[in-house]
Amino acid sequence: MSKNATEARHDNAIGLDQLEPSVVLRMLADGQQAAARTVTEAIPAIAAAAELATVALRNGGRLIYVGAGSSGLMAMADALELPGTYGIARERIMVLMAGGITGLTDLAGGPEDDVALAERDAASIAANDCVICVTASGSTPYSLAIARIARLRGAKVIGLANNAGAPLFDVADVAVLLATPPEVVAGSTRMGAGTAQKIAFNMLSTLTAIKLGHVHDGHMVDVRADNEKLRIRATRIVAEIAGIDMDAAGERMRHADGSVKVAVLLAAGAENAKAAQAALARSGQVLRQALAEFEK
Repeated sequence: MSKNATEARHDNAIGLDQLEPSVVLRMLADGQQAAARTVTEAIPAIAAAAELATVALRNGGRLIYVGAGSSGLMAMADALELPGTYGIARERIMVLMAGGITGLTDLAGGPEDDVALAERDAASIAANDCVICVTASGSTPYSLAIARIARLRGAKVIGLANNAGAPLFDVADVAVLLATPPEVVAGSTRMGAGTAQKIAFNMLSTLTAIKLGHVHDGHMVDVRADNEKLRIRATRIVAEIAGIDMDAAGERMRHADGSVKVAVLLAAGAENAKAAQAALARSGQVLRQALAEFEK
């Protein structure tokens, strides 16, 4: 049996292919739930990781996600959501995926061993960036090489892996261990390990967004409202925060050019959008602090 949990065989997997479908599905569900519970133990590390990400974005750096295979997919899914959900500029988020985006049609395994490719992909990493490297095993050559390059360039490195003692942790400023149990299908880390990674990414990026002022009372106040559903959501957010009806909120949104924060400040008494934007600038884009100017 492998010493690495991500490669070990599950204790109850013998005869798996002979079991009733409902039994197999119960085992798979239990495996996913057990993997999800491991994230709780990683909360202190995820908090520390979010602080590194917050500092990088606040100081003009980028948040760079690095991964290969299914781990890379988890990283990419989180990264691609951030501009639309939280209004973080697209150029401040970067994804380095072994094999590139064009390689996603068959997700070939070869690129994850390509250190030369990693060196080329890491060429733009700078000292003010924060690099999140994810690999279930903690030893994927592509991700490990980029982590090392990032450290040499002065960037902060977050290492996220599912095996204790992973080599990735040796080069990370913050090590996030997701100690998931062996997979029901040995080595298929797109299952339990991937589930835990997805949860950890959600937590890390959401806490970062909260720290940067993109969330107010549980609302995404920098949402990019670029379809009808999101325009209605943005208007509802304004109505709820400002304590006004939807029609009034819609009117404020029109004067705010679609900005939730500006619309809320207009409802709070800002003379015009320019005055609201100035208040936001003084507050570091934190709505609660900007609102305080109009509540005096």
